Amino acid sequence: MSNPKTLLVTGASSGIGKATARLFAEHGWNVVATMRKPEASEPLGPPERVWTTRLDVQDRDSIAAAVSGGLERFGSIDALVNNAGYGLYGLFETIPREKILEQFEVNVFGVMELTRALLPHFRQSGGGTIVNVSSGAGMFTLPMLSLYCASKFALEGFTEALAYEAASQNVAVKLVIPHGGVSSTRFGERSAQEAQEQVGEQDSSNEAIQRDYAAFVDATNASFAAMRSEISMSSLDVARVIFEAVTDGKDQLRYLVGGDERGFVKARREFTERDYVAFMRSRFPTPKRERS
Repeated sequence: MSNPKTLLVTGASSGIGKATARLFAEHGWNVVATMRKPEASEPLGPPERVWTTRLDVQDRDSIAAAVSGGLERFGSIDALVNNAGYGLYGLFETIPREKILEQFEVNVFGVMELTRALLPHFRQSGGGTIVNVSSGAGMFTLPMLSLYCASKFALEGFTEALAYEAASQNVAVKLVIPHGGVSSTRFGERSAQEAQEQVGEQDSSNEAIQRDYAAFVDATNASFAAMRSEISMSSLDVARVIFEAVTDGKDQLRYLVGGDERGFVKARREFTERDYVAFMRSRFPTPKRERS
């Protein structure tokens, strides 16, 4: 009987990462379930099969320790799922530079560091699979999410280009793209916390910006509130597609998850540029500030 394969997944404390860790363990995989605060985690599977350890994608030492620890414990790592991420929500003008850098450190640079840490092992082992969890916001853009969209567009471009290089080493690189909202995640908690911190740190110039954008912000918040009722999938739904992407052996780059009830993916892929912009702006009306 062959040894079970091993997955390393980031962001396994909740949501998609947690569901992914559990699903792979249920299918007989060993799992290196990584998170920023493993001491607060509940068991994700049998301890002989699921090893929970610390990994903060902004901490290169923790990345190296998690990879080396996983290899020591299970002998090999066959698949990597880069799932950890969050989204900054707010007006671009009010987001400080350090928060912009943090958005890219978590959603892009951390993915690159972990990928770089495992590629040598995959090459030496004769192959492997990397799945990067993206978002519909890497295909189309949404107001008040300019930094999150920018980071996911960057992730999409990096993944697609890397797939050419890695294929020469028998390493499959893929994207799983939830779109339409995912229930049972804590994704919004950090976004809400970051937005609240921005409000708390406002100086007089930011207060002026908020006043100028007030009508736009109110309209955008109302649009998002209406969209929350359209959430179409659970974390487990996404985890099942991640499992498919890792195990199906297909030369497929993108795996979309969601029913596209909002029509954003269809609009981006099928509409002319002019019609796409008109459609998206109809979903997010943009009241213009009156000239003084």
